[in-house]
Amino acid sequence: MEEGLRISARVTIPAREIEISAIRAQGAGGQNVNKVSNAVHLRFDILASSLPEVYKQRLMELHDHRISAGGTVVIKSQQYRSLERNREEALERLGALIRGVAVTRKKRLPTRATTASRQRRLDGKKLRGRTKLLRGRAGAREE
Repeated sequence: MEEGLRISARVTIPAREIEISAIRAQGAGGQNVNKVSNAVHLRFDILASSLPEVYKQRLMELHDHRISAGGTVVIKSQQYRSLERNREEALERLGALIRGVAVTRKKRLPTRATTASRQRRLDGKKLRGRTKLLRGRAGAREE
């Protein structure tokens, strides 16, 4: 990861902007869990990064639990027993998060319901109304 994390053909995050620290993993794993720091804590400051302003703005607007109010992305990876594999996985997850905001979504065009679909809806409502009317007492029916 000497050169950085490649997001697209034009955008790369330099390695100096990504802080990775080794921590002890939680959960099962026997003695290995107690002795070796295999899990990875990745920290990335969005606002202080060299990302384009559009990416920064979209990342800050995301409602993602990994992004703090101050604009720091925190990713914890402890799935693998190898420190290197956990580091790679944390970087992949950061890349996926940033690539997700890089794609511009198509603007939704409002559509109108067809006349036939409106008629089917009304017919269904009438049918359900008749069914419910028949559930009442025999003398209370008014049609």
